[in-house]
Amino acid sequence: MITNQLQKLSLKNRLGIFLLSIGPGLFLVGYNIGTGSITTMASAGAAHGMVLMWALLISCIFTYVLIVSFSKYTIVTGDTILQTLKNHFGKGVALFVLGVLIFTELVSSMGVMAIVTQVVQEWSRPLTASGEGFNTIYLTLIFATFLYILFLNGKIRFFEKILIIFVTIMGVSFLMSMFIMFPEPEAMIGGLIPSIPDEADAGILVAGMIGTTMGGVLYITRSILVKQKGWEIKDLQIEKRDARISATLMFVLSISIMAAAAGTLYPLGMRVDNAIDMIKLLEPLLGRFAVSIFVAGIVSAGLSSLFPIVLLAPLLLADYMEEKLDLKSVRSRVLVFIGLMMGFVVPIFGGRPVMVMIVSQAFTLVITPLIIGLMLLLFRKSSVMGDEHTAPWYLTGTLGIIVLFTGVMTVVGLIGIINFFF
Repeated sequence: MITNQLQKLSLKNRLGIFLLSIGPGLFLVGYNIGTGSITTMASAGAAHGMVLMWALLISCIFTYVLIVSFSKYTIVTGDTILQTLKNHFGKGVALFVLGVLIFTELVSSMGVMAIVTQVVQEWSRPLTASGEGFNTIYLTLIFATFLYILFLNGKIRFFEKILIIFVTIMGVSFLMSMFIMFPEPEAMIGGLIPSIPDEADAGILVAGMIGTTMGGVLYITRSILVKQKGWEIKDLQIEKRDARISATLMFVLSISIMAAAAGTLYPLGMRVDNAIDMIKLLEPLLGRFAVSIFVAGIVSAGLSSLFPIVLLAPLLLADYMEEKLDLKSVRSRVLVFIGLMMGFVVPIFGGRPVMVMIVSQAFTLVITPLIIGLMLLLFRKSSVMGDEHTAPWYLTGTLGIIVLFTGVMTVVGLIGIINFFF
């Protein structure tokens, strides 16, 4: 009996050690697969079927390469990416990158809150005498106040543990829906051939898909997490395993959402114009119960993803100034407050929450080529990386291709945004 207890304890310890070792990767998955990713992948699948699957596959492969490269840099040098940009390329470059990242995250906050309140409003229509549902301004006030109180009281982690249950249920539902409404093999194969449909929203969707998967903020945040984790040279293999798990989960969860939309909405010619349209993705599996699962899941995903979004500005500023993050400081509280207040923009001034979310994801791609290009110069310097860890020719070539790819996709996204709105 004692032996069995020791074996069980050993297995539990091993599992705990494994989960702790892949913590940064799971953080990126949680940050990546949120309201923005669900919205963008569902919109792409509904509008174009599996035609844009190539963009998701390529971006996940490139994400793995970048996660490994940026993490290794921090492990070898002990510096995060923002600190590196400031020390090697000047404060102007670092402040520009910092400003763009904070701006895109504020826009993301605006889009996430708009989608969450719209879903709740649609769900609540039968509960109101007018049939219009709960007012989105009041809903935003309630959610923002609730989140800020949790932030002030330090209850964020406990709250996220509860919400992750609902998000997991929705994620599993998307996976099961994908297998029920699995696209034709020909469509899957055809989706691996790079092409962009000649439609106004296609460019925005492609940039949004790539931006939500491999936006520059992911790698800057990753470097901070790796430094906080205290990984050393001996942990490089653990870091690579962590990166593989992260990139694989991103692809599997994202492709399941796209495939579910391609199998349900695309054949009917339906677009995801409103957040509530995505409920139809789960109807083949859950029927009317899909409404409850989706509303609980999307609200949970939205509220839980708002935490890392609004905490990003204090985190990045502390990293830039090489200070320890203090969430109780006046600066942190003001920045979090501003981030939550961005949620009132769409309810007050109007707009399409789904498109706001997709555009915000596309904008995250803008700074990515610059970050990767500058870091590539340092990866090749033995004076920075040491002779043993200097990037080999094949990695240099791959990173060069990634810079070109993200640069082209950024231009495609900007053209798409201009054509769509003007």
